[in-house]
Amino acid sequence: MNIDFSADATFSWYVVGLLLSGVVMLGLAGIGAGQGAGQRALSAVAGAGFLGYAVYLGFIFEGGDYFMFFYAFILPVLMVFKFLGAVFGKRESA
Repeated sequence: MNIDFSADATFSWYVVGLLLSGVVMLGLAGIGAGQGAGQRALSAVAGAGFLGYAVYLGFIFEGGDYFMFFYAFILPVLMVFKFLGAVFGKRESA
């Protein structure tokens, strides 16, 4: 396991953040709740990608260069806001 906060805290927090982002995105895709099929597919693909990259970095990666995708933390926030807008927008129209 490559997660060691005492050796490289930035890398370790990045892997943890990717894991959380992937789980949130997959959760949004699974719940749906007013989201269109395209939005759910985007959430599922992005979530699987984030989760897969986190597992790769955490368990398979043996050192060297890696990419830090900062949109991995922005996209889940945007998707949560869109999800909440869809849920509360549906509730107001009903």
